[in-house]
Amino acid sequence: MEVGFLGLGIMGKAMSMNLLKNGFKVTVWNRTLSKCDELVEHGASVCETPAEVIKKCKYTIAMLSDPSAALSVVFDKDGVLEQICEGKGYIDMSTVDAETSVKINEAITGKGGRFVEGPVSGSKKPAEDGQLIILAAGDKALFEESIPAFDVLGKKSFFLGQVGNGAKMKLIVNMIMGSMMNAFSEGLVLADKSGLSSNTLLDILDLGAMTNPMFKGKGPSMNKSSYPPAFPLKHQQKDMRLALALGDENAVSMPVAAAANEAFKKARSLGLGDLDFSAVIEAIKFSRE
Repeated sequence: MEVGFLGLGIMGKAMSMNLLKNGFKVTVWNRTLSKCDELVEHGASVCETPAEVIKKCKYTIAMLSDPSAALSVVFDKDGVLEQICEGKGYIDMSTVDAETSVKINEAITGKGGRFVEGPVSGSKKPAEDGQLIILAAGDKALFEESIPAFDVLGKKSFFLGQVGNGAKMKLIVNMIMGSMMNAFSEGLVLADKSGLSSNTLLDILDLGAMTNPMFKGKGPSMNKSSYPPAFPLKHQQKDMRLALALGDENAVSMPVAAAANEAFKKARSLGLGDLDFSAVIEAIKFSRE
């Protein structure tokens, strides 16, 4: 199976590498073409534009940073729309809002192509290990044809119906994750400032009803003020903002998420946007100073 892949950031690079290692032929594109070099060493081909990738491949996956990037790759010069046509499938695994997914879907299907949105739950390590959770919606036949690739990229794929449902589900998942990270950060800081061991707090949490991989994985490095980017904070804040907009659309009160978003915004203002989203703890530390 030959697959095109657009976008080689932290997630896209790991995902395309997994496809290569599992026998897929992969053709890649990235706005900074030098980021393709490592994939080429593992057997990938490179195209200079998204349009060229679409022309070459029956199936193309995109993994881009935000709605603006997702729209740009489709609609700009040398973009997806220039070559998408009947017989071609486009799978956008970026985290965007439902409106963006619907707009892309309409453009792709208007040219005769087929579209699936497939945002993923999981960050760098799950992407490297092929343990993502895929939240797909759109063309059911394309979804089913994509299962061999999805089975390499993730541990479970959900089909959620019409385009927009995948985007909404992903934003809800990330909104919960961002809110939890803020509460976790407050707890670590409070333990430390109360004269307690934050490492002991991690041990206690890991033994109780609140045990979860995020606390276990992030906590030790947070206690060392180390935030290697598995999921950049600027992207988490973007997802909080989009989730709050979804709440507005549905008249759902989200005071916890709103407060968490403010903490992520504060962390961005401190220059932490490119660090892991767990660096939000620094905004909580800063608020005490």
